[in-house]
Amino acid sequence: MLLTVSTTHQPATDLGYLLHKNPANPHEYNIAHGRATVLFPEVSEERCTMALVLEIDPVGLVRGDGARFDQYVNDRPYVANSILSTALNVAFRSAMKGQSKDRPELANTPIPLEATIPVLPVRGGGEDLPQRLFSPLGYSVEIERLPLDDQFPEWGVAPYFRLTLRGTVRLADLLSHLYVLIPVLDEEKHYYVGEDEVEKLLAKGETWLAGHPEKAEIARRYLRRSKSLAKEALARLSEQDGDPDPDEREEKNAAEEEVLERPISLHDIRLGTVFSVLKESGARRVLDLGCGEGKLLEMLLSDRQFSEVVGMDISMVSLDRAKRKLRLERLPPMVAERLTLLHGSLVYRDRRLDGYDAAALVEVIEHLDAARLAALERTLFGYAKPKTVIVTTPNREYNVLFTGMQGLRHRDHRFEWTRAEFAAWAERVAEENGYTVTLSPLGPEDETHGAPSQMAVFA
Repeated sequence: MLLTVSTTHQPATDLGYLLHKNPANPHEYNIAHGRATVLFPEVSEERCTMALVLEIDPVGLVRGDGARFDQYVNDRPYVANSILSTALNVAFRSAMKGQSKDRPELANTPIPLEATIPVLPVRGGGEDLPQRLFSPLGYSVEIERLPLDDQFPEWGVAPYFRLTLRGTVRLADLLSHLYVLIPVLDEEKHYYVGEDEVEKLLAKGETWLAGHPEKAEIARRYLRRSKSLAKEALARLSEQDGDPDPDEREEKNAAEEEVLERPISLHDIRLGTVFSVLKESGARRVLDLGCGEGKLLEMLLSDRQFSEVVGMDISMVSLDRAKRKLRLERLPPMVAERLTLLHGSLVYRDRRLDGYDAAALVEVIEHLDAARLAALERTLFGYAKPKTVIVTTPNREYNVLFTGMQGLRHRDHRFEWTRAEFAAWAERVAEENGYTVTLSPLGPEDETHGAPSQMAVFA
């Protein structure tokens, strides 16, 4: 069982200080069911790599006081699982806490890191589960499915993948993410799961889990599908987040933005304009990416020009709300069969989005961290390549005209662009991906500050 972590931070040998390990020596630890060894196969000022190697006793797995497996032959000694999480905690306890006596400032600084797990089981949840778990944490994710046996294809497909994560993050955060999410992917633990596992989950996920879009799935799988434990964990996460009801929080944030914009009917203007552009483009198969509660979907379904309408959102709360608003169970069959709702993210490739005539992102991009826009660009313009793409986003310059407004229009906005910033982004994306782009104001224009919202139509 193997995990490697590399950095190109200069000097890269600082990785040893952050991990509290001398790269010149191997470091061995006894763990339940085996032995963990930390060594550094690559050490230079330019690049440094740590390898955590686990040697597992397969007989000890069955006979020990921990797990109870039905047979001696299993994949536990060879694939990353909860035993690796245990080894991380034993070998890097101080590093996981963000402590470094020799490099205290660096321990709190994001640095370029690359983590590789050669064999990782993904049991249930779909092949995109690693993407859904790690992408929201700021990583670029590479996964490669491994064959069960090249010589015997009739044996079927293996649930094993090679996983590589790259990101500029704190080392302590990377270790905590791996500690929690490796057993989430495997969904099997080598020991009994009880109340203390809730405490471990909350402790290791203290700084990131409450805001993760898959936190409910993480809690459920980490706690081995114990509904009572998962419910307890989620309730405590909501308390940490300062909001006992995520559904209520979404509605509150959206309502605040709507109150600001209601006097100029901006929401209606946006949807009406986007609908008109889609209709004029001649599109028949349309994607509404970041569909929210489905207001644009409802408009598209009312027009028979649109033979296939797909709404995708990262929030299951929003998708459930869209189902209720659209009254899916009451739609005539001829209308319902034109609609598909998808749960997914825009920051990694999704082949379900390929081949459509048009895509609309209505007030979506500002909800992404600016550093993740490059991933969206690749996913949408580089891979999916709709013939027409419509993007709307707030004009930050107009915010001074909203009475009593402070900060951004919506609490979940990561940024809001000026007209010049939006134009620069749109023109670069168009040039790099073989599109032309037309920019338009949305809403009543102020002579000094422009319109409240802005739109780019890529063709």
